[in-house]
Amino acid sequence: MPSLQMAMLLAGVLLLIGITSSKFSARLGIPVLVLFLAVGMLAGSEGIGRIPFENYALANSAASVALALILFDGGLRTSLDAVRMCWRPALSLATLGVLLTSLLTGLAASWVLGLPLLQGLLLGSIVGSTDAAAVFAVLRTGGIQLPERLSATLEVESGSNDPMAIFLTVGLIGLIQGQAGGEAGGAWELPLLFVGQFGVGTLVGLGTGRLASLAVNRINLDAPGLYPLLVMAFGLVSFGLAAVLGGSGFLAVYVAGIVLGSSPIVFRRGIFLFHDAAAWLSQIVLFVMLGLLSFPSRLGDVAGEGLLIALVLILVARPIAVLIAASGFGFRPRELALLSWVGLKGAVPITLATFPLLAGVPNSQVIFNAVFFVVLISAISQGWSLPLVARWLRLSRPADPTPPLSVEINALRHLDGEIVDYTVPPGAAIAGLMLRELARPDGLVVTLVLRDEQVIMPRGATALQPGDHVFVALRGQVKPLVDRLFAPADALPPLPSPCRLQFPAYTTRAQLKRFFALQEALPAASGAETLGRVLERAQHRGDPEARIGPLLIGPGPNDEVVAVQTLQAAR
Repeated sequence: MPSLQMAMLLAGVLLLIGITSSKFSARLGIPVLVLFLAVGMLAGSEGIGRIPFENYALANSAASVALALILFDGGLRTSLDAVRMCWRPALSLATLGVLLTSLLTGLAASWVLGLPLLQGLLLGSIVGSTDAAAVFAVLRTGGIQLPERLSATLEVESGSNDPMAIFLTVGLIGLIQGQAGGEAGGAWELPLLFVGQFGVGTLVGLGTGRLASLAVNRINLDAPGLYPLLVMAFGLVSFGLAAVLGGSGFLAVYVAGIVLGSSPIVFRRGIFLFHDAAAWLSQIVLFVMLGLLSFPSRLGDVAGEGLLIALVLILVARPIAVLIAASGFGFRPRELALLSWVGLKGAVPITLATFPLLAGVPNSQVIFNAVFFVVLISAISQGWSLPLVARWLRLSRPADPTPPLSVEINALRHLDGEIVDYTVPPGAAIAGLMLRELARPDGLVVTLVLRDEQVIMPRGATALQPGDHVFVALRGQVKPLVDRLFAPADALPPLPSPCRLQFPAYTTRAQLKRFFALQEALPAASGAETLGRVLERAQHRGDPEARIGPLLIGPGPNDEVVAVQTLQAAR
């Protein structure tokens, strides 16, 4: 019992230190994962904590569970729209990009460390993938916001490239041990492994995610706190089922998260908050544990060689791989440069580096130490400098500030409505407008405005300023148009089509133009004309409906309401 109590005490102390260290991450300009690693190293057998830990099998198992929870949370926050926007370049980077990065880095590692070619390529395959835990941590806590397609590409690539890294790592271990290609049927082992990792992982993720969304919406639990646990259970099932069937559990749990997060589910905000906390706990446990697993004295033995390998990986292998794998997808040179720089390494390479140790591969300890050193260099240099590089390339803007107040609806049944917190970006269609200057359809109410620390009760004369947090109660069919109102000017999405809303007949053409963010110029007299009058003139000419740009104005259920429908997707 005393040993259990001591273990709980140490776990609590390390968790407290990890949480506290995250508070200083932004101030020091150091990624949180580096601080978590540092906490583990300081607590380790060669640090001030003197905690002995060299159980690679336990570390591998615990890291897999932690990575699964991190990827599941990342998938929940990755929309299907983002995937559709970037899946081609992300898939190319996750396959061809990882292969090229691994090959070039492996050749350099073989020469620098004096390893046999296959062992050098094994090291390259271990560090060849972009780490999801590191990318999610840096992009979502780095204080910057990248262009949507660029950010989505990085996140989807990092969430889907683990199967390629696992395929290369396991395949090379088999080749080194003489277990692949030498037996009858051995020539089929690697292709089957590749197909299984990607194919089975994707199919299991799609099926489990869909099943989870149906179960969450139909199970009708009496205790709200069980919904997040139900969702987590499906995430663990997707990981375990894919792994048992020979697929990538990491890919399956990420895909399941995307499918579930993009579906309308009850108790959505509670589920997301729970998994955000689970992901943070997993990151702390994962990186502190990996820090415990390291021995600084051993890292010093490979410091020079590890630095050379890291420089080749960061400055040569990743840029060449990005240039070949992503240059055909419409990215500008500045965006390709940032894609090259955000090849962050983190927990996955260190976890994969335990595979050779467990398999008894020659020089596996040297490979592990070199991988750990490369991860440290990557996390510190690339993670720390990402905001600087993004600003230098003019590809970032400050992240939206966190509002000091939150308003939410935790619905246990499906409701056609929600309260959304919007931030007014500079240049948005709504910036600088008074609320009375906007048309407001049925199903939309501005409930609260937060400006700095001031709470503003919205009125018609309330003008929205950049940086304001605007809480809007709205129905589902209105949300795409309100999203468009609050979108940055350089990222204005097209009008959703078809979309049919009801407006008061006294709404003016100018108010309608501002609500739909249309670019057509209106004469002052025409802008003051009401939609009721516009429809009346059209009907007087014998037309049942009137047209204003891409909008069709028709009769509503009574004379006080008109129906407005979008005719086409337009900017």
